Amino acid sequence: MDVNKLLEGFLGSQGGLGDVAKQIKSQQSGLPSGLVGGAAAGGLIAVLLGSKKARKLGGKAIKYGGMAAVAGLAYKAYKDWQANKTPGAPSGPASLPKPETGSPFDIEHDTDAKGQDFRLVVMQAMIAAAQADNHIDRDEHARIRQQVENLGLGAEEKAALYEYFAQPADPAAIAELATTDAQRAEVYLASALSIDPDTPEEQSYMANLARFLNLPQGLRDHLDAEADAARAQVV
Repeated sequence: MDVNKLLEGFLGSQGGLGDVAKQIKSQQSGLPSGLVGGAAAGGLIAVLLGSKKARKLGGKAIKYGGMAAVAGLAYKAYKDWQANKTPGAPSGPASLPKPETGSPFDIEHDTDAKGQDFRLVVMQAMIAAAQADNHIDRDEHARIRQQVENLGLGAEEKAALYEYFAQPADPAAIAELATTDAQRAEVYLASALSIDPDTPEEQSYMANLARFLNLPQGLRDHLDAEADAARAQVV
């Protein structure tokens, strides 16, 4: 399976699949350019979110730099939690910390319990969270399927996407895919970035996801603070 091609189709052509150093470059805002650039670049995530939420999350929260930036934000939250900082407190340097190669937050080289690319787990988490409010009806499923067909993916990549979209939004099943604290933090943060939890269904999903992930005490507050700050960034 061509994971990079699959992620590019899901996140969009500006989804941050290149050099991490190029992604984490915005020194003024503290946010790297490019998470789900697909909202503006034809990514499947924009279709999944729907026009209302794609617009609402369409500032810098939707242009973060793909999976590498998810890892960077989770890494920052984790470091702040370890340092016993107040959630949401200013972090000092403008740019996000870059996880070292080989660290638990090195998402581009990490694998799940089955030895598969962990970025696929994060993508599944994003899809599940975005479907948590049950807003995707038959017509929207048809639109998603058409979008998948238009992405130019191979049979294996398309089959993976169809499988992910067919799965129910089950926080327990998603939580089981993460095996380390770093992975749990990344799964939670990616889920939080994929929605604007303004419905009871979404709020319940995130609460249950945190419970099933068994996040260390206080870490969820830091992860939520990073997601909230991301949503507050507009262009």
